Amino acid sequence: ASAAAAAPLVGAHFPFADFFADAPQPLFRANSFSADMEVATSCFRHIEAIFTELDECRAFELLRSSYDRGNFLLSKHAKIIAMTCTHAAIKRRDLIALSFQYDNLVMEESAQIMEIETFIPMVLQNPDAATGRSRLKRVVLIGDHNQLPPVVKNLAFQKYSRLDQSLFARFVRLGVPPIQLDAQGRARSAMADLYRWRYANLRDLPSVSSEPRFNLGVPGFAYPFQLVDVLDPQGVGESVPMPHYIQNLSEAEFVVATFMYMRLCGIPASKISIITTYNGQKDLITDVVAQRCGWNPLFGSPAKIATTDKFQGQQNDYILLSLVRTKSVGHVRDVRRLVVSVSRARLGLYVFCKKSLFEDCVELKPTFSQLVTKPSKLHLLPKERAPITRKVTDSIPADRVQIVKGLVEMGQLVAEMTAQAEAERSEGYADEPDAPPDAIMPEAPPDEIE
Repeated sequence: ASAAAAAPLVGAHFPFADFFADAPQPLFRANSFSADMEVATSCFRHIEAIFTELDECRAFELLRSSYDRGNFLLSKHAKIIAMTCTHAAIKRRDLIALSFQYDNLVMEESAQIMEIETFIPMVLQNPDAATGRSRLKRVVLIGDHNQLPPVVKNLAFQKYSRLDQSLFARFVRLGVPPIQLDAQGRARSAMADLYRWRYANLRDLPSVSSEPRFNLGVPGFAYPFQLVDVLDPQGVGESVPMPHYIQNLSEAEFVVATFMYMRLCGIPASKISIITTYNGQKDLITDVVAQRCGWNPLFGSPAKIATTDKFQGQQNDYILLSLVRTKSVGHVRDVRRLVVSVSRARLGLYVFCKKSLFEDCVELKPTFSQLVTKPSKLHLLPKERAPITRKVTDSIPADRVQIVKGLVEMGQLVAEMTAQAEAERSEGYADEPDAPPDAIMPEAPPDEIE
């Protein structure tokens, strides 16, 4: 009898009945005191959650500036925080003052970071007051010691102090067992062979053989990768307008003409990047692009024009690589720079250089011995337009292939194709000048493993 009398008490004395009026009714069934108490307890938990959320938002009423609000989110709410090592060094004192805390540290491209820069992100918080120990529990270094090391301009520090050795490379040298990714899904298998020799047991992911983009040819090109022997019509070759500022006008013109040809074949500009091994050549190519085609909507500008060192960690479907030098091999003799240069492309790689100089370099033999198996003159298919169905293994009739013997002939071909494209546009027969949509030539999936 007492249990039956107590059953309706919870509903009768519940103070927030009006607040929960829109909840499924009846809120309290008055059949069991314990069941109704459980419902009342869950209602109180909901109200407590509301006040907890309001308490979290209260800081934004008190903090007026976006800087203070950002610091509040950084120190109290953020689960994942991304920053560069340089920013970590600049803001270390501010982060410690905010009582910034973290448990895990993941460092990307750690093989390209100096040792001292590697330690800075590890000390962005004060030790625990009770134990005197750091809260940091796990450090993950991700990198490739077969690619470029940290940049140290002072030769004494670089050579004698080994300041260009990263902590990642030191661990590898000392025999700390790394977890090595032994499969690549970035490039065609034949293109991966150009740098596969540098890695132990590097195989291809199944996607390399199954995805259509790796099996199709390059629109307008007979070969997916080639070494293009550039002979300067003026016999000048490389030039040095100021110390350590090396340029090669013939290569720059040839590279830009090839870019224009690729655009006329329907390859999107966003899928083409131009890289070179010297800052002087990068600036020269930028100027030539601006002069020749950057202003013309038929061509536009490539996705990026950069040096090999700056392009490390990035990639694109098609890469045009200028090696610049004609008198000596230069710093591309460092095989790490070569590996970075030839591993940036997914579907097409075209290397512009003086063939006789680079093919005899002992350090570069494993890569150039494969490049020289292809003709040293561009073999083009001027009538072909993207998208194509031709597979890279399909034989091509000889009458469809045009062999470009040099820069002058390449310039003439591009001029003829440009005139034809402009005529078609003016007559209204051509589509919009922009390249095919990315849906036709999709970007690489995000789960590729380098």
